[in-house]
Amino acid sequence: MTDTVTFKPPRNQWWDVWDQFKVHKGAMIGSVVFIAIVLFCFVGPYLWPYDATYIDIRSRNQGFTLAHPFGTDQLGRDIFARMMKGGQVSLAVGIVGMVLSVFIGTLIGVLAGYFRRLDGVLMRLTDLFLALPLLPLLLVMSMLLRQPLSAAFGVETGMFLLIVSAIAITSWMRTARVVRGDVLTLKEREYVLAARSIGTPPRRLILRHILPNVLSPVMVSATLMIATAIITESALSFLGMGFPPDFPTWGRLVADGVDYLQQYPSRALLPGIFISLTVLSVNYIGDGLRDALDPRIRGR
Repeated sequence: MTDTVTFKPPRNQWWDVWDQFKVHKGAMIGSVVFIAIVLFCFVGPYLWPYDATYIDIRSRNQGFTLAHPFGTDQLGRDIFARMMKGGQVSLAVGIVGMVLSVFIGTLIGVLAGYFRRLDGVLMRLTDLFLALPLLPLLLVMSMLLRQPLSAAFGVETGMFLLIVSAIAITSWMRTARVVRGDVLTLKEREYVLAARSIGTPPRRLILRHILPNVLSPVMVSATLMIATAIITESALSFLGMGFPPDFPTWGRLVADGVDYLQQYPSRALLPGIFISLTVLSVNYIGDGLRDALDPRIRGR
């Protein structure tokens, strides 16, 4: 009687990543908080009876009640509904700005790391952007491009495109540096040299062999970039250079609440708390992804 040996299929490496990620308590708590905020912003408006722009003068300046859990503002608008609407805009700006910034940074980092002739030019361009004062640059871009974009695409769409583009243009540099460093190491590996020796064209070699191996730092940078984009949008809205006053974002709600800080401090504190919770949760998720995607740490 012969013993039969059963072979198990190889385990997917993403299960190992998940096992390491769920060990990180901060990352798990951050994930729960971030998912709760996303559900609050994007699912809540379908369940909440009040609209963010509905004005009821008779109900203005109310405190916390069952009908208005976060109270109402000076025009009688429900702050709970405005928090959900503002979260949609702030999260959309953060995610779209992150995608554009990571795309630009990854593209420049790969080109600089793989092609030696482009390395010097692209890295000096990166140093130039790093040396620029970001907030004054954002303010100048907002002042110069606000009217043309608003006239071409409408006020809300034009400001969204302006803020997202400004965030992407001013925040891709660190991603480019990280990706360039990884590409410089990867292109000297044996499998890359073997692929090059058999005549693999550079485009196919980058897409098939190099780019998949730099996804780990890119994913970590992407999560942290969401937090940076949300803070940047909030700062611009707070300074009055972001979306118009009747279009709520968390930064705009903080700016509007400053005028009533002594009488109604919750108007400025609540959106500030939501901004802080979102940024902290995203940062913890980024820390968990960094540990989970690093094969030297995985399994400890």
